[in-house]
Amino acid sequence: MKILLLGKDGQVGWQLQRALAPLGEVHACGRADCDMTDAAAIHALVGALGPAVIVNATAYTAVDKAESEPALAEAINTRAPGELAAAAAACGALLVHYSTDYVFDGGKATPYVETDPVAPQGVYGRSKLAGEAAIQAVAGRSLIFRTSWVFGEHGGNFVRTILRLAAQRDDLGVVADQVGSPTPAALIADVTAAALLRLAHGRRLEIGENRLYHLAAANPLSWCDFAREIVAVAIAQGWALRLAPAAIRAITTADYPTPARRPANSRLDCSRLEQDFGLSMPCWRPYLARMLERLPA
Repeated sequence: MKILLLGKDGQVGWQLQRALAPLGEVHACGRADCDMTDAAAIHALVGALGPAVIVNATAYTAVDKAESEPALAEAINTRAPGELAAAAAACGALLVHYSTDYVFDGGKATPYVETDPVAPQGVYGRSKLAGEAAIQAVAGRSLIFRTSWVFGEHGGNFVRTILRLAAQRDDLGVVADQVGSPTPAALIADVTAAALLRLAHGRRLEIGENRLYHLAAANPLSWCDFAREIVAVAIAQGWALRLAPAAIRAITTADYPTPARRPANSRLDCSRLEQDFGLSMPCWRPYLARMLERLPA
């Protein structure tokens, strides 16, 4: 079985190369291999390979920058997924795609389920939601996983930022009124592989069947508490940091204005995913510990 993986150099794509390898012949592509803003290039790549599964881990994820680059965000997050869905349908392939908690406004008091009303608050969220719709408008087969607060040892993310700041400062304020689930890139990749296996690589999906799932780790918390945990684990592992966990101050979103609005509640209910595939979403803490063990202190 041929699997086309797009976005191989990103956080999730890097982990997908490992997780998908036992399932078949993985053709991993990065930016140099296919321009995701070029529809002709997308169709040419898919047509030449003829994959059974396409896994799209590409995305425009610069949330604040998207406010000033809406056309580029739309090209990568909206139009490219739609073209991939059309190309996948033409060769009978299953498309796997990743979306975000930013499709919600964050105003709900409890975790979001897949059927909750969507109301993205910025360009990034709107472009990702439109990407979902573009995929679902095609009469093909797809799996869309909405996830949140992704971190991993490869690429830039909140964990790496906190480690860098903790080595430079002895005082830091971090937003405490936004809550969500830090989700390891490795978990996303492993769940993707498990879902493909249980669906016989997509062959158990009917033509026109587009499934949507929430995929996030257990035990949500605020950005501030996550930062404190990162520093505490790093210190316990022997990292030489100036910043102590207790020195991380809780601030509000209003204290740290950004070009793009963030959801106050990014918690995702993963019950549908767990029930359909017999899974149980684990806590993110062991993944954080392993990540810090692998990074140079």
